[in-house]
Amino acid sequence: MMNRRKFIGIAGTSLAAAAGVSYLVAETHNVTRTDIGSQLSVGSRLHNDENAILYYASLAPSGHNTQPWFVKHIERFHWLICNDKSRWLPAVDPTQRETVLSIGAFLQNLEYAAGHYGYSCQFDIVGKSNQDENMVDVKLVKMPAATDYDVNNISSRRTLRSGFLSNIITKATINYLAGDDGNYLHYFPSGSRETSWINDQTVEANIKQAARDEAQAELSQWIRFSGKDAKKHCDGLTTASMEIEGIPAFFVRNFYGKKDVMKQAFRDKTLDQVRDQVAHSAGWIVITSSNNSVAMLIETGMRLQRLLLKVRTQGIAIHPMTQILEETGTQTAVNTSTGITDPIQFLLRTGYVTDYPGAVSLRRSVDLFIRS
Repeated sequence: MMNRRKFIGIAGTSLAAAAGVSYLVAETHNVTRTDIGSQLSVGSRLHNDENAILYYASLAPSGHNTQPWFVKHIERFHWLICNDKSRWLPAVDPTQRETVLSIGAFLQNLEYAAGHYGYSCQFDIVGKSNQDENMVDVKLVKMPAATDYDVNNISSRRTLRSGFLSNIITKATINYLAGDDGNYLHYFPSGSRETSWINDQTVEANIKQAARDEAQAELSQWIRFSGKDAKKHCDGLTTASMEIEGIPAFFVRNFYGKKDVMKQAFRDKTLDQVRDQVAHSAGWIVITSSNNSVAMLIETGMRLQRLLLKVRTQGIAIHPMTQILEETGTQTAVNTSTGITDPIQFLLRTGYVTDYPGAVSLRRSVDLFIRS
């Protein structure tokens, strides 16, 4: 996605148009999570603990921040975690592989939050295919004492796209981040042959994806340029989450719309940004699975989330860039080029950062994804 630097050229030539908008009616700041306030349900039939646990679960990452889940409430502390077809991304995720991985990340947050509130989780994977609606049956059982897991790790998690340093991540830090998942996590440092290949092919995959009108149109449906749209939907990609700030953000909030995403200038600026991103990192972390079954995809999504919830304390940023796995011609070569035999599920650009701002991506309230 574009950031402030990449929008300067557009914004600088458009100030005259911006000046024609009354400051009193123009949107003057980026909408962030703090502007929305608490997304906990008010007056809900849910127990307070259920409400809090499900909200923390919903802070999991997903492609374009679609939040592709809903929850069927069977009874107190008994739920079905479900696959929301209306939030699929068929142009870039036609098999719903990424959707199921996101549901896995949701479950990891749920497990950590449940422990914080004094419950253990019983998970039963009921989904047989990536397209099934009912994916995981969850029952929470009260424990004698809560765990000491800090749920602030969940609420402060953020995807960063810029400001990556090239310092190679130490082996000790990689081991800490991997934990018990070391067999499924591979780090290729900057300067390595594998990183050079991933950099080049990430650009190539993005060129292919930007040229596909169906993929670009799908993206346009999930960008919330205006604060009004952001507050209405509480999902998708906002100017804040795309790291567009200042005058460029003012211009984008007030003058951009879905049709602009389809223009060649937007596609070209996006590709410029991708080239800049892959040129600045400490390399890539690759996460694999044993196979591509629903159970393994869910487990791998949980594995990703465990990693993401550790990196902030180490001053490390993670930027998932999945286009290689989404585009024909690049997805088939990634195993051979990295020397990895198991299925690759995540390609994560990584690096140390000197500044780690708070979380800004929006989330729906629990009321909006809970069903009877």
